[in-house]
Amino acid sequence: MKRKLWNLYLMAAFFVLTLPATVLAAGGGGASYVVIVSDTRKLSGILAWWGNLYNESHFYFTLLTVVLIPVVGVIFGVIADIVMSMIGIDLKSRELAEH
Repeated sequence: MKRKLWNLYLMAAFFVLTLPATVLAAGGGGASYVVIVSDTRKLSGILAWWGNLYNESHFYFTLLTVVLIPVVGVIFGVIADIVMSMIGIDLKSRELAEH
């Protein structure tokens, strides 16, 4: 009985996950695909380039974002380390207080 119930749950989950292949418009009629774009009409410079990259290729946008986030994190970390050493906080040689 448990096996039959498990198979029923599995089929229901498969149906629910494969159902939204197309999205029906609110006005009825035929099905249309969902298009996700960035509105770049009022953007300029690097923001316009970033939005156009998103519109043209989701793959390149994702690749650049995945590479850029760690690079910016390292840059901010180095800047924070420099600022903390300038104000007297030394994180490189600290002694543990719980002896």
